[in-house]
Amino acid sequence: MILHTDVETMPREELEALQLKRLRATVERCYHTVGFYRDAMDDLEVKPHHIQKLDDVRLLPFTKKEHLRENYPFGLFAVPTEQVVRVHASSGTTGKPTVVGYTKRDIHTWAKLVARCLAASGMRPGDRLHNAYGYGLFTGGLGLHYGGEELGVMVTPMSGGQTQKQLMLLQDFCPTAISCTPSYALNLAEAADEMGINIRKLPLKLGIHGAEPWTEEMRYELESRLGIDCVDIYGLSEVLGPGVGNECIEAKSGLHIWEDHFLVECVDVNTGKRLPYGEEGEIVFTSLTKEAFPVIRYRTRDISVLDPSPCKCGRTHVRMQRITGRSDDMLIIRGVNVFPSQVESVLMRTETLSPFYQIEVFRQASLDNMVVNVEASPPLMEQSQERRDKVAAKVVRDIKDFIGVTCKVMIKDVGEIPRSEGKAVRVIDHRKH
Repeated sequence: MILHTDVETMPREELEALQLKRLRATVERCYHTVGFYRDAMDDLEVKPHHIQKLDDVRLLPFTKKEHLRENYPFGLFAVPTEQVVRVHASSGTTGKPTVVGYTKRDIHTWAKLVARCLAASGMRPGDRLHNAYGYGLFTGGLGLHYGGEELGVMVTPMSGGQTQKQLMLLQDFCPTAISCTPSYALNLAEAADEMGINIRKLPLKLGIHGAEPWTEEMRYELESRLGIDCVDIYGLSEVLGPGVGNECIEAKSGLHIWEDHFLVECVDVNTGKRLPYGEEGEIVFTSLTKEAFPVIRYRTRDISVLDPSPCKCGRTHVRMQRITGRSDDMLIIRGVNVFPSQVESVLMRTETLSPFYQIEVFRQASLDNMVVNVEASPPLMEQSQERRDKVAAKVVRDIKDFIGVTCKVMIKDVGEIPRSEGKAVRVIDHRKH
């Protein structure tokens, strides 16, 4: 298998010509096979033949998560269900789950794209991958599994949970890479310390992390504690699953979006207006090669910046900078927009605190109040309450300076913040109850 494919370094002019060809075919097929898209395009008085250049994608309707739920379970499929060989679905914690389907060709394409991600991360045939993403309806586990096999690495399908067994297999199977959420990697590092395992001495050299926003400070913490390189992988089930984009090991400075399969835009969160490269906004995807479940202008709610500048790895595909948060995760505290990742960045720059934290939001007497619960590091645990109070006061000032909101900081003992075996629960918003 070619690890650095020609399409990854394709000149922009050729890449955009390929995108336009695939975009026009996708729009034509969606219009004639998916009633939702036909009706939405008719409402805008847009027909497939109106798409003559890439910029014409702005003429097309947006797809939102609520549209997927409204068409539950198979209303947005573009092929008969007899051609669908697999379905995945979201957790559905806020109502009906969002269901996506894959043809046999989709599964093959997905495996190749994840293999591309693993290769960009630095993996090679013969390496070993410990896959701690959850298997089942969640796309993470099977997505990484098939991609690893496509690349030619030995995959351990561990899934999530059973932390002590995870650590046993990390010692016994000697994997060179681990795939899991960053918060669970941190959980593994802490558990290894408690069990007296020097995880830095294992053959493990690479962590492939995604499924939740994480900061550069978190990367530094993981790399320091595990003694490995950590890279970001990106995907979402509505668009494909893991495999939409990945950081390259050479630069670790943004996710290369695989533009031969996905057309990516950045739009204003409020107006939906397209933004130029370099401006922060909501990321929007149009799939270009999906058969069973193509999406047009899917609003991801992920907030980021697109960067077209050359990368030292030689890839020409646009990079998406680290996600700063999600528009639906954004908290509004007394008129100030707050993302959990901003709080995380402050906490992880405070040496006497651990990386385990949780934000609670309350409404008292018509005013919003934010409480940041964070664990002390072991050295701080041994110091006086006065010292803890000083650290908490400093964090309050730093959050005020960095984010512009006043909060209360509660420093907890080690183990008081719930640990994650998958996506971390960073926010408890009591106002919703």
